[in-house]
Amino acid sequence: MPPGVSLNVTVYFDVASTAPLHPVARQALTAALDEGWADPARLYRSGRQARMLLDAARETVAEVLGARADEISFTASGTQAVQLGMLGALAGNRRRGSHLVHSAVEHSGVLHTAERWASPRPEAGGEAAAGSVTVVPVDRYGRVSPEDFAAALRPDTALAVLQSANHEVGTVQPVAEVAERCGDVPLLVDAAQSAGRVDVPAGWSLLAASAHKWGGPAGVGVLAVRKGVRYASPLPADERERGRVPGYVNVPAIVAAAASLRAVRAEAERENARLHALVERIRAAVPRLVPEVEVVGDPVRRLPHLVTFSCLYVDGEVLLTELDRAGFAVSSGSSCTSSTLTPSHVLAAMGVLTEGNVRVSLPFGAAEEDVERFLAVLPGLVAGVRAPLGLDLPAPAGAGAAGAAASEAAQTPGPAAGLVIDALGKRCPLPVIELAKRIGDVPPGGTVAVLADDEAARLDIPAWCGMRGQEYVGEAPAADYGADRGAAYLVRRTV
Repeated sequence: MPPGVSLNVTVYFDVASTAPLHPVARQALTAALDEGWADPARLYRSGRQARMLLDAARETVAEVLGARADEISFTASGTQAVQLGMLGALAGNRRRGSHLVHSAVEHSGVLHTAERWASPRPEAGGEAAAGSVTVVPVDRYGRVSPEDFAAALRPDTALAVLQSANHEVGTVQPVAEVAERCGDVPLLVDAAQSAGRVDVPAGWSLLAASAHKWGGPAGVGVLAVRKGVRYASPLPADERERGRVPGYVNVPAIVAAAASLRAVRAEAERENARLHALVERIRAAVPRLVPEVEVVGDPVRRLPHLVTFSCLYVDGEVLLTELDRAGFAVSSGSSCTSSTLTPSHVLAAMGVLTEGNVRVSLPFGAAEEDVERFLAVLPGLVAGVRAPLGLDLPAPAGAGAAGAAASEAAQTPGPAAGLVIDALGKRCPLPVIELAKRIGDVPPGGTVAVLADDEAARLDIPAWCGMRGQEYVGEAPAADYGADRGAAYLVRRTV
């Protein structure tokens, strides 16, 4: 962790959400508050001084990102950069068509923009029109296939969007290979998680980044638009930032963002190797130390500082709270730690477990002893969260008395299952816990139907089967089993 940073936790392992302010950014910000406070569009001395600082910052960012200075615009956030980039490119390429392509694991800013694009919108003449969107699936590692991405392109495709690396699991996408297949279709690359840490991939037409991800101040995003790429601002015209981003620019924050970007890029080669080794340690140790854990994301083509794993039978919010009490700030993509209570779209698209998800993202300067202490306390915390459930070993060979007594689910015979578990009204991870407790009640070859109305069950029950060597048969109407809501998830016992 950079020196001088004061946090409310002992160890901060969540830079994928936001990085602590880099010391260089702090120093540059303080200086720029005194020297760059004036309006850079004015011709008097203080205005010219602010303009010089702004121009120098733009040059720095352009150099690190592999762009020209006149291709760089500063926004209020990385999300705004993505949204303006998408809408501006779609508007600029409307003569090509209105088809948008993106991967299934993009940031929510991309997904929300795509949803709006696919909805009816006012057009000239008062008519309503909606664009079309194709979502490219990913494999179990969260990686798109360049061939699948190319197959999604059409003659009327106006824009393709692909992140450089995933924000939840760290998987690096094959951007250069996809760009080759895009031909003259513009490709917007969301580089929020990778900018400053690794080289910017080749082939992008538009690029978005976010300063607070690399240790710059929050409130500064970057939108780069290659020369020659058709772009029409989706917002009313403004004379600032080449007409792409309206409003007054925050010169001191931009100066600090540029200074910290240059600093972290200079440190990256050395630090990436060290952080990669620490993450390898976590990836290898967690499955050995904690029963029933799945490490997700690509084990090779990944960001050097990020690792994500999912724990069966664990409420993610409870586990993160326990880790916080132990002095570790980590994050999660689990539905249980989301204000919307919906499963992570990234984990769902990968087909992996969405419950009990923990994302560890190490800051520059992360200490080896802190990683070792994290690994030392994690097994006990997970065991403590699982203990009240009676599932120290989550899939018992038979249904013991303790397991049966702990279960509150009602079991009734069903038309296509030897056992029906009523988990209606229970949210993650309870439906899976009930299944783990009761599957031993049917003989090998027997089928269990789990009735659930939590969306996470549709994802986590098949994932549990894959982890436990059981066979997921499929989904059936809950009405077939006497329920008035939800669905029936069928599992055949194989072991």
